[in-house]
Amino acid sequence: MIQLYTFSSCTSCRKARDMLNEHQIPFAEKNMSTDPLTKEELLHILTYTTNGTTEITSKRSQDVKNLPFELDDLSLNEWINLAVQHPGILRRPLLITDEQLIVGYNKEEYTGFIKKFKLKQAKENLKPVVCS
Repeated sequence: MIQLYTFSSCTSCRKARDMLNEHQIPFAEKNMSTDPLTKEELLHILTYTTNGTTEITSKRSQDVKNLPFELDDLSLNEWINLAVQHPGILRRPLLITDEQLIVGYNKEEYTGFIKKFKLKQAKENLKPVVCS
């Protein structure tokens, strides 16, 4: 299942959603501004990262700029608690599949993902049916 984590006021999120819809890619969407991620969801997302919290933290967001401390000084547990309380510190959109995480919106990256998804789907449709 493809999961798209978005914010309602995010232009990049709208572009990602529109592109997936345009290519008829099935996905579930979660609006992080109205339904913040749980600790479990954040931990799941982090398992897809190479650089941990740095990869999904929006250093340029106002929420991060307003913090009275440095994010790098936080433990993983403290960072997760902060992200649950202040989802604005997260980059967006976040697209998660069984195999990958795409952070932010990049048209070329989404185009590549869509091509790969459609090829995988076509391959699955060609599998022989085993009757018992």
